[in-house]
Amino acid sequence: MRFSPNTTQSLHPVAFLALLLLIPLALGQSLQSPDRSDPGSDQGSRSRLTTGGEVRIPNRAAASLFKGTQGKQRAEIHFDAATGMVTMKLLVQDANGYFVPNIRRDNFVVYENGVRQNNATVEIEHAPVSIALLMEHGGRYPGLNKDIFEDVSRAGRQLMDVLGREDKVAVFAYGDTVEQLAGFSQGHETLDSLFDTLKAPGVSETNLYDALINILDRMRPVAGRKAAIVISSGVDTFSKAKYEDVLQAAQASDTPIYVISLGPVVRQAAELHGNASPLARLDWKRIESELQKIARISGGRFYSPATSIDLSATYDDIMENLKVRYVISYKSSTVADLSSPRTVRVELVNPRTGGPLQIMDANGRTIRANVIFQDSYTPSTALGG
Repeated sequence: MRFSPNTTQSLHPVAFLALLLLIPLALGQSLQSPDRSDPGSDQGSRSRLTTGGEVRIPNRAAASLFKGTQGKQRAEIHFDAATGMVTMKLLVQDANGYFVPNIRRDNFVVYENGVRQNNATVEIEHAPVSIALLMEHGGRYPGLNKDIFEDVSRAGRQLMDVLGREDKVAVFAYGDTVEQLAGFSQGHETLDSLFDTLKAPGVSETNLYDALINILDRMRPVAGRKAAIVISSGVDTFSKAKYEDVLQAAQASDTPIYVISLGPVVRQAAELHGNASPLARLDWKRIESELQKIARISGGRFYSPATSIDLSATYDDIMENLKVRYVISYKSSTVADLSSPRTVRVELVNPRTGGPLQIMDANGRTIRANVIFQDSYTPSTALGG
């Protein structure tokens, strides 16, 4: 499942995310509190402002932080056979992939097998996540390794600043092989100190394709919301696996891959060494395209920052995309075999007219919302909560 432009640009991304996390508290109260129709009460006035054909949201950035497009993530839908309750977790995003807040329960309409479902409840979830952090750590030449190593370490350390208490992270580094530096059971304090003890790598291969397949395999048994964050130049020098093998593994996996490309940083470092450097002759356009496709097919995103000095906005974007979902629960009205698939449709509506919901930012600009969800399920294979 981004304030006026000047204010948004001056607000630190971490502070903005903290502000965003307060929205569900107010939203949750509004979802649970019945509307008051008394025109003389303040409560009634506020209710009329937030219930109807228009939803107001804060301004967000005018462009996506990630490049390319995001692929379809694994949907979350569960069926309780004892009660007939269906629970679906979905994303509502604007055209640039930012989460759209402030949508109320009565703005959602759910249809199952073409029949409108009544008494649906809506909440906002901020789920804990398990993240595999995979960092490039080897290859090239001694003169470049130190510079790139500093960028990798800096980028990895900044991830720790956005993790919540319940979030877990395992850290891996790859060169010739994949080395696990920390597991999911280690505390955040231990992980903070980990980056202070890393040393610049020696000369080795950079087997990115092998490393990606290895990480996706390690993440297969991990339960709950999860992802891989890959900090890499995208260069692969000697993998046994092919690029097509990575695409196949990414498509089959339930772990989205978020790539933070070091391509721009590596290209700048290579230029200092002149045209004689083999890195200067690499097809960087092809490498970036390959990384974008890996991220898209897995359901993740691709970022190509010019520098690793401040990645707070990038990590905030990743964590928002991973953690925040609208959760809709309803009792299915379908009477059918539990092994038969059921279709689901979700619309955002004006509860007074039944027409489309109008969403506007603080400047009065219309926001087009995309509701991203699983459009069908089979109860017998969606059991659980």
